[in-house]
Amino acid sequence: MQSFPDFIREKQQVPERCIPYYPRWVEMYKTWAKIPGQENAPVDKFLSFLKSEYTDRQIFQARHALQLYSYYQTCCGALKTVRTSPVQKTGPRPEAHQESRQEPRQWNTIEEAVRKLMRLKHLSYRTEKSYLSWIMQFKSFVRAKDCAALTEDDLKNFLSYLAVERRVAPATQRLAFNALLFLFRNILAIEIHGLGTVVPSRVSKRLPVVLAKDEVRNVFSHLEATHLLMATIIYGAGLRLQECLSLRVKDVDFARNCLTIRRGKGGKDRETVLPESVCQNLKRHLASVHALYDRDRDKSVAGVMLPDALERKYPSAGEEWGWYWVFPSANLSIDPLTRTVRRFHIYPTTLQKAFRQAVRDAGIVKHATIHTLRHSFATHLIEKGYDIRTIQELLGHSDVSTTMIYTHVATKNKLGVTSPADGL
Repeated sequence: MQSFPDFIREKQQVPERCIPYYPRWVEMYKTWAKIPGQENAPVDKFLSFLKSEYTDRQIFQARHALQLYSYYQTCCGALKTVRTSPVQKTGPRPEAHQESRQEPRQWNTIEEAVRKLMRLKHLSYRTEKSYLSWIMQFKSFVRAKDCAALTEDDLKNFLSYLAVERRVAPATQRLAFNALLFLFRNILAIEIHGLGTVVPSRVSKRLPVVLAKDEVRNVFSHLEATHLLMATIIYGAGLRLQECLSLRVKDVDFARNCLTIRRGKGGKDRETVLPESVCQNLKRHLASVHALYDRDRDKSVAGVMLPDALERKYPSAGEEWGWYWVFPSANLSIDPLTRTVRRFHIYPTTLQKAFRQAVRDAGIVKHATIHTLRHSFATHLIEKGYDIRTIQELLGHSDVSTTMIYTHVATKNKLGVTSPADGL
């Protein structure tokens, strides 16, 4: 059987110089766990025990060692794993889960049960697709194990697998956890008691890719018509791609030169600047969109999709001009939720493909995507000396520390530091 140090070395989870310390932490934990009264104690209690003699960095290393050792045991087929919480007796299930408990808990019913509950909770269609995708990946990981036999250890092993084998980003691991937590709590009625043994994904400290103003201008010269207008608005207002696609006519305020972003990331509304340079082009674009709107009304096409319960509260609101998409699709499509034939906004990949091609045509070797325009918006405002709090509000960041990362890529800083090589 492969040794624990060799396992760590193969998975490339730890620098070579640190590998000898990891088995020592495991042995220390095993020795501590043999003390009377500590047999079933959680790992967190052991880490608290270490605080009196070791630094925070050492305690972090000890936690990581025990997390990797737990996954190592799982991979080796060991029966016992490091525990994160005391055994808890399973009490009566909540009344809300009575219906799902009575149904046969097989994989062919899981997808439909998850879909029904997510729509009952009014979660977005994008969230629905994402959660179902992770649930199907989890199904493959447990090899279609009987749903009634699933345990919280299966979830923890899958999360560790994502971090160690697939090396996903922390945000991806969190998304997978949220999807499976929804499944375990709401469908299987299984509570998750701590994630202490889960190997966390590495937090990568990467700076965002930013285009210089000349590079932005060069890329835009290779875009045309609606694609150019959308890219200019995304750059000029600091929008996310989905925020641009979801714009409604009523969200554009020409009098105040601002855009209202509805239900942005985190479900928050905000206002941001509308570039004056695009106002005339945007007005001409909306005139052509109005002609498409009139054709839809003449053909009695169903109104556009409305958020939450507005469609039930105001059945005809979707047929009003104010709710129409600023960037509607050229073709009608079937609403996946209601099966209604109606018009949606432009599909995301349409602009993404056009932008990637424009970057190649411009001869730019940076890994620039549509989201790079949002990074460039924030960086260029910082370079012009705008207040960081103002930029935070325009971007819709909950925490100013998220906005502060753009100060690291700004070409001009407050200290006015110049390279000593420039004086040679």
